[in-house]
Amino acid sequence: MKKMLAAAVSRVLSRVAQKPASRVLVASCNYSNDAMFEIKKCDLYRLEEGPPVTTVLTREDGLKYYRMMQTIRRMELKADQLYKQKFIRGFCHLCDGQEACCVGLEAGINPTDHVITSYRAHGLCYTRGLSVRSILAELTGRRGGCAKGKGGSMHMYVKNFYGGNGIVGAQGQIAEAFNMAALWKLPCVFICENNLYGMGTAAERAAASTDYYKRGHFIPGLRVDGMDVLCVREATKFAADYCRSEKGPIVMELQTYRYHGHSMSDPGISYRTRQEIQNVRSKSDPIMLLKDRMVNSKLATIEEFKEIDVEVRKEIDDAAHFAITDPEPPLEELGHHIYCDNEPFEVRGSSQWIKFKSLS
Repeated sequence: MKKMLAAAVSRVLSRVAQKPASRVLVASCNYSNDAMFEIKKCDLYRLEEGPPVTTVLTREDGLKYYRMMQTIRRMELKADQLYKQKFIRGFCHLCDGQEACCVGLEAGINPTDHVITSYRAHGLCYTRGLSVRSILAELTGRRGGCAKGKGGSMHMYVKNFYGGNGIVGAQGQIAEAFNMAALWKLPCVFICENNLYGMGTAAERAAASTDYYKRGHFIPGLRVDGMDVLCVREATKFAADYCRSEKGPIVMELQTYRYHGHSMSDPGISYRTRQEIQNVRSKSDPIMLLKDRMVNSKLATIEEFKEIDVEVRKEIDDAAHFAITDPEPPLEELGHHIYCDNEPFEVRGSSQWIKFKSLS
């Protein structure tokens, strides 16, 4: 009896000791503070030199980039789920697979720099400072959304970020108008995210030349590995420094890949195979590449990344719950923020119970 009791106590104590022991092991690891990595050389156009081919990554920055990319990935997958559950309606363009582009871009510029983008904007919204909660609530059309639930997937805004724009290429004209209004004092980097497909058509079938970084003709350009967050970061720093030194504008093509179709109405497998998508996931996934680099260079451990993953999932789940329980904006606020004085705005014909008012 005593032996059985002793054995039972021993088993209980061993279970209790297991988890703290692993935490002590993680805490006692000798991390490197930073490490140097080789990055892919950029293709250049009308430039004598380009971004460096080596860069230093600190442990702190690496963990930050990983958390940001993982958050964007999980946020987009949650948006996919909410769309299929019909909490999200209308257009919805997801950027999972392209996380290195928006995280690397933000890492290479200043918070005071201005960013204008196209309709695939959720990742940039997050890196520019919007919370996951405000993004998902905007997608579901709730009052807690970043545009009060009236902008949706393609029209989100935050300080120094002038939204996604629903018309293809519209952000270029808006950027130029903004630059002219600022008396041409702003450096201008034109960024093309080339995910190899124009909607459902492969780039080589749609364009006579797929060297998009040369499309500026007299404007210099560079083509960047958009699946490597470090490569994007260094190329962005180079492009921003080029413009800030008053050398003129520059074109930067980020070669990347989207795992979803063009939009939620596109299954994404009628013009490409599942095997193609899986090959990119297994060989070039931006989150996997960063994690492998950091683990192999002893900048972090697998256990740390697992803890971040758990925290990110909880953040996304909490944000999604808010996005489906927060109230919708009241009907009387439908026309707010259209006119400067928020004058009542009623849509004719939308309901026979609404009193109509002339806007003339």
